[in-house]
Amino acid sequence: MTVTTGISLCHWGAFEADVSNGRLVAARPLPGSGADPDMIGALPDWVHSPLRIDRPHVRRGWLAQGPEAGGAGRGREEMVPVDWPTALDLVAAELSRVHAMHGPTAIFGGSYGWSSAGRLHHARSQVRRFLAAAGGFTDQISNYSWGAAHAILPHVLGTADAVSGAATCWRSIAEDGDVVVAFGGLNPKNWRVSSGGAGEFHIPKAVARAQARGVKFFILSPQPEDVPPGLDAVLIRPRPGSDTAIMLALAQEALATGRADMEFLERYTTGAAPFIDYLRGAIDGQPKTLDWAAALADVPVAELRNLWEAIASGRVMLTAAWALQRADHGEQPFWALIALAAMLGQIGLPGGGFSFGYGSMNAVGGEARKGFVPSLPGLPNKGIAIPVARFADAFLNPGETIAFNGRQVTYPDVRLVYWAGGNPFHHAQDLGRLERAWARPETVIVQDPWWTATARRADIVLPATTTLERDDIGGTSRDPHVFFMPRLIPPVHHSRNDIDIFRALADRLGCRESYDEGLDDDGWLERMWAGSLAKAAKEGVDLPDLAGLRDRGCVRIPLPERPEVLLEDFRADPEVHALPTPSGRIELTSATVAGFGYDDCPGHPSWLPPHEWLGAAEAGQFHLVTNQPPKQLHSQLWQVKEQKPATCRIAPEDAARLGVADGAPMELFNARGRCRATARIAPGQRPGVLVMPTGAWYAPDAETGREHNGNPNVLTGDRGTSRLGQACAALSALVEARALTEDEDT
Repeated sequence: MTVTTGISLCHWGAFEADVSNGRLVAARPLPGSGADPDMIGALPDWVHSPLRIDRPHVRRGWLAQGPEAGGAGRGREEMVPVDWPTALDLVAAELSRVHAMHGPTAIFGGSYGWSSAGRLHHARSQVRRFLAAAGGFTDQISNYSWGAAHAILPHVLGTADAVSGAATCWRSIAEDGDVVVAFGGLNPKNWRVSSGGAGEFHIPKAVARAQARGVKFFILSPQPEDVPPGLDAVLIRPRPGSDTAIMLALAQEALATGRADMEFLERYTTGAAPFIDYLRGAIDGQPKTLDWAAALADVPVAELRNLWEAIASGRVMLTAAWALQRADHGEQPFWALIALAAMLGQIGLPGGGFSFGYGSMNAVGGEARKGFVPSLPGLPNKGIAIPVARFADAFLNPGETIAFNGRQVTYPDVRLVYWAGGNPFHHAQDLGRLERAWARPETVIVQDPWWTATARRADIVLPATTTLERDDIGGTSRDPHVFFMPRLIPPVHHSRNDIDIFRALADRLGCRESYDEGLDDDGWLERMWAGSLAKAAKEGVDLPDLAGLRDRGCVRIPLPERPEVLLEDFRADPEVHALPTPSGRIELTSATVAGFGYDDCPGHPSWLPPHEWLGAAEAGQFHLVTNQPPKQLHSQLWQVKEQKPATCRIAPEDAARLGVADGAPMELFNARGRCRATARIAPGQRPGVLVMPTGAWYAPDAETGREHNGNPNVLTGDRGTSRLGQACAALSALVEARALTEDEDT
C-alpha cells in the first residue's frame, strides 16, 4: 500500500495527513503545534463519514410540486437522488423565479459557521459573492460569537477591534502583569480551536509562564472547569448573569476608597460624571456597593472584598469571555469591564487594562503581524441585511419592523433560503420555533458535505467538498503562520467545491463574469496571495510566491517588534491617536446610545436584571449554561463521536435531590422544549446551575417532541440581547430537570 503524506490546516489546528488510494487513512497534529491529537485524529472518520451526502437530492414533495409543495414535509419526506444537471437547473430556475416575482430581498443568503479554514473556499464568503452577483439577497449582520459586543464596542471605543482581533498579548501579561481577573473563566477546551486555524496553541504555556512569574488569577464562573488544570486560581461562583453588577460594584469601590484614577478619566474618557453619579446611586437611589453586588450574585461579600483588595494595587488585566455577552443585556458586561478598567487607569499599559476572549478561543492574545492571511473580496449587495440572530424571527414575521442599533429594520418576506456552510439547527435558539419558521419559505436549498439536521430539512441538497478536497490558503490574523492547504484527496462521492457549484449556477443565470471575473481557482489564489506579497514588501518581510508557498506548505511571518498592548498608542497620545468615537475618547457615557432611548440599553454601563436568571427563578428551576463542547468545534466532529445524549454537568446536591446518578439519563425541559441528557456529577459546580454543551445534532422525537441527542438549544430563548445589539441571548435560560427511567429513555 502506497502512502503519501501532506500537511494542511483546519480550525482545530495544523496537521500531517497520510493518504492511500485516494483516501485519508491517518491524521496527526503537526509536530510542535500543540493541536489536540484526538480532534486531528478524527479527520479520516470525519471526511469519510457515512453521513456524507453522496449526490444531489430533492425532497419528494418538492420534486413533484415545486414551491407549491409547502414546507410542512421538510425533514419528514424522502429525499430523492438526482443528477447534477437536474439539481442545478432546479436551483437556477428557483433563483430566477423568486428574483423576478419578489425581488432580491426575498432570497435569504444563510451561511453561518466555521465550514472551512481556507480563505478562498470559505462558504460564507462564496455564497455572499454568488448571490450578490446574481442580483442581491438578504444578508446577515454580525455573528453569534460576539454579536452584542460587535454592536456596543464601536460606541465605546470607535471600533469592534477589541473583540474581533486586537488584544494585549500573553507575553505582556506574563512579563508585566500582577493580577488577571477572568469573568466567565479560562476554559482550556476552548483553546483547542481557532477561527481560520493556527500553527501553534500557545495559551496553556502562556498561562503557565504568567503563573510561574507570580501573576495571580481570579476566575468568576459557576463551574470549576473554567479554571485550567494546574492553575492556582481563586474561583468565585456568582449567579450566571450577575457579572455586570460585580464589575459596577468594583468600580464604585474604586471611587469610595480613592483608588479611582481621576486623571485617567479626565484625559482619556468622556461621560465619566454621569456614570459616577449612577455608581453612587444619585440616579436610581441605589449605590452600587460590594454588598449590593454580593446579594445579586449570591456570593459572600468577603469574596468580592478579597477580589477588590487584589486589584486595588499592581498591574491588573481584566478580561471577559465572549459568552458573557451572549445573554440578556449582553452589551452591559463588556461596557462595564471597560469602565472598571478605566477606573483603575491602566488601559494601554503593558500587562494591564482589559481584553476580551482569552477564555474563548486559541490565538487570542497571541503574537502575530496582522494582514498576511488573504481573504476573498465581496461584491456590492442590492438587497438588505438583518441581525444574524433574528433570522427565524424574520421568517415568521415578514413586514415587521424592529429597532436595531439606532435604526429601524423591516423584515423581508423571505421566499427562498440558500444556506451554504453551517448548521442553524445547531447554533440557533429555540429550535422548535426555528422548525416553525423554517417551514414558511417556499424553497430551501442547502449546500453542505453532511446530512446535518439542516440538510435533512431542505428541499434541494447539493453535496459540497471539505477542506481536504481542494487547494486553498489558510490561517488567522492572531497566529504568525500562513498555510498552503493542498487537495489531499479527490472529492468524496459526487461532491463538488462550493465555487464550482456557484460557477455552474452563475453560467445558468448569466452572471458568471461578475461572480468569478474569469478566474479559475489558481487565478483567485494568485490574486489573493498577491495582496499578502504587497504587504510583505511594504513591511520588509520576505515571503515566497504562491508556487513557493505551495512547495513549503507553511510560512511563519516574523513577529512584531514589540508585544501587542491594546490601546497603547491611544494612551501614549490621545490627540494624535484619538479613537474613532464622537469624542475621540473612551465613552463611559455615550450620547449616541442615550439618544436611541432604549430602556434595555441605557447610555452608560448599567445593571439590568436578565429576563431569565436565578434571581427571579421559581422553585425547581435551574439556570442553564450552554457552552462549547469539548473535542468538537460547534457541531463539527459530532458525527464521529459515540452517539449518546450530550452530558449535563450537575452539582452533587442537585443530583441527589433529583435522584440522578452519574452517567444516568435525565431530561431538561421548559415551555420551549425538552431534551435528553447524560448526567455528569460535577463537584464544585454552583448549585442551581446546569452546564450542557451545544454540539449535538438536532433530532426531535416525532411523537414526544423530546430532542434525542441532547441539543440544549431546544431550551434557549430566541430573543435579542437588546434593541441595540439584537444579538444571541442563549445564556439567559431557565429550565427544569428530572431523572429518566429506562423505559422513558428508550
